[in-house]
Amino acid sequence: MSRGRNGLGFVCALVVAVAAASQAAQAAEGPCEQITAACQAAGFVRGEARSGNGLEVDCVAPIIAGTATPARATKPLPAIDPQVVAACRARNPRLGQRGSTASGPANQTPPIPAVPSAPLPSHPAAAGSPNIVFILTDDLAWNLVQFMPHVLQMQKDGVTFANYFVTDSLCCPSRSSIFTGRYPHDTGVFRNTGADGGYNAFTRNGLERVTFAAALAAAGYRTAMLGKYLNGYEPAQDPVAIGWSNWAVAGGGGYGEFRYALSENGALTRHGTAPGDYLTDVLSGIATRFVGQGGKPFLIEVATFAPHAPYVPAPRDVAAFPGLRAPRNAAFNAAPEASAPPWLQHMPALSDADQAGIDRDFKKRAQSVLAVDQMIGALQAAVKAAGQAGNTYFVFSSDNGYHMGEYRLMPGKMTAYDADIRVPLIITGPGVPAGRVIEDFAENTDLCPTFVELAGASLPAPVDGTSLVPLLRGAIQSDERQAALIEHHHPARDPADPDAPGARSGNPPSYEAMRTKRALYVEYADGSKEYHDLASDPDELHNSYASLAAAQKEALRAALAAMANCHDAKACRAAERPARLAEAR
Repeated sequence: MSRGRNGLGFVCALVVAVAAASQAAQAAEGPCEQITAACQAAGFVRGEARSGNGLEVDCVAPIIAGTATPARATKPLPAIDPQVVAACRARNPRLGQRGSTASGPANQTPPIPAVPSAPLPSHPAAAGSPNIVFILTDDLAWNLVQFMPHVLQMQKDGVTFANYFVTDSLCCPSRSSIFTGRYPHDTGVFRNTGADGGYNAFTRNGLERVTFAAALAAAGYRTAMLGKYLNGYEPAQDPVAIGWSNWAVAGGGGYGEFRYALSENGALTRHGTAPGDYLTDVLSGIATRFVGQGGKPFLIEVATFAPHAPYVPAPRDVAAFPGLRAPRNAAFNAAPEASAPPWLQHMPALSDADQAGIDRDFKKRAQSVLAVDQMIGALQAAVKAAGQAGNTYFVFSSDNGYHMGEYRLMPGKMTAYDADIRVPLIITGPGVPAGRVIEDFAENTDLCPTFVELAGASLPAPVDGTSLVPLLRGAIQSDERQAALIEHHHPARDPADPDAPGARSGNPPSYEAMRTKRALYVEYADGSKEYHDLASDPDELHNSYASLAAAQKEALRAALAAMANCHDAKACRAAERPARLAEAR
C-alpha cells in the first residue's frame, strides 16, 4: 500500500472498491465465485502474485484462511460475509492454492483433514504478547547437540524435554504434524512425494489454513517462514503459504547450501558459491533483520537444511573437529538377531570403508551445525537489542533423528528406533524454569497448540496434540501422556526425493509403532511385530515379542489401534490409557 497516497482519496477508493466487491459478490452464483469476483473487483489480478496483486495468493487464500491482509499485498482485502467464506471452504478448501479454481468440483479434493476449520477472528495481538523464535533443524539427532554451545546454554537457561518424539522419522510427515498439531492419519501426509506426500499433499488437503502460522497471523502477529518448508515446494512457481507475512523459502537446491533459489515474498532471488551465499548464514541475516523491524509481536520459524545430507558446513568451519568419529554405542554394527524383523535380519556387517565413510559424514554433520548454533546466538543478540529478551520464547528442535551405523544401517532414518524418533526439544523464555529436564512424554503434535496458547490465539481447528505450556510453567500433570504414536509409510520410489533411502540405510515396510516409557512396540505391514523392553534392552537390540503372553500381545495391539484411530486431543489422550494397562500385565 503506497505510503504517499492521499488519506481522503484512499478512503474514497476503499469505499468504491468495497461497493464494487459487494455488487460483484451478489451477482456471482456460488460462494467461491462470490469471493473470487469480490477480489477481482477490489483490484486483485490472476498471475500478479509477484507484485502483491495476486488474485489467489494475495486475496482469495487469506480470505479462505480467515487471516489478515498479507503484508505483501498492495490492496486491502474486500469484506466478505463469513457465511459465504464458510460455505466456500466447505465446498472447495483448495481455493486460492496452486492449480485450484472456483468452479472446480469439490470432489477433486478429499476431505482431509476430517475436521473442518472455522474462520479465525482477526484482531490485534494483546499488548505484551510474547514473541516466538522456532529453530527447526533437518535430520539433527541428539548426538549433535554437544557441538552447539548456544543450544547447550539454552538447556541451562530453560527446559529440556527428555522424551520428545516425532510422529514419523521423515521430513514431510513430521513437519506436517508440527504445523498442524495432527498425526499423519489426520493430515494425510505420509511421505515426501506422491499422492500422499510432500507440499502437494499438504496443500491439496487444505492444511495451510490450519497451521499455527495461520492462527498467529489472525491474532495480529508478524510471521516469518525462512529456509525449508516442505519437500516439493518450488520457489519459482509456488506461492507464499497462507499465514506467513514474511517468506524466504528455498526448494531442493537448499540442501547443498550453495547454488539455490529463494522465494522472498514471491520474488525469486538466486544465490551462487561465494562464502556469503551460504544458506544458513543468509537465513540468519534475514531472521535478525526481521526481529529488528519492531512493531507487532512476531513468530519466526527458521528451518535450516543443515545438517541434512550432503552435510555441507560453512566454509569457515571445514577444518573443525579434526579426528572426530561417529559414536560407537552398543547398537553400532550390532548383528541382527534371528528375532529381528525381516527387513533388518540380513544386514551385512559394516566394512572398514563403511565405518570410515560414517565417521567422515558424522564430522561434516558436526561441522554443519556450527553455523546453525551461531545463527541462534545472532538471533538471541537481535532479540536483546530489540529490548525483547524477556518477552521471547526460543524453541530448538529437529524434524527427525538420524542413525549412523546402528543395527548395521548406513546413514538414514525412517525406523521406529530412538535414534530416529527421539529428538531434541529445548525451550527458553519468560516463566520457563532454568535447567529443568522434563521427563513427561511430548510429541511434535504438541508444538502447534503450544505456540497458539503462548500467543493467546485461537486454534484454527481441532488438533491431536496437547499444549506444553503447563509443563513449561512448572506444572505437574496428574494424567501425563504415556505413549507416543509413530506412523510410517514405505516411501514411494522417487530418485528426485532427497530422502530416498540409500542402499542399506534402512527402508522398513509401512508400520505403526507405540513408544512408551517402558517399551517400543511396532506392527509392520508385512505382518511382523517387534517389542523391546527398554528396561532390559535400552539399545533396542532384542525383539522379545514372541515371548509375550497372549493377553499382553492383545493389549498392545488394542492400544496401538486406538491411538492410530484417534482424531482430536481428547480422544488421543484417552487412547493412551490402554497403553498403561498393556505394560502393567
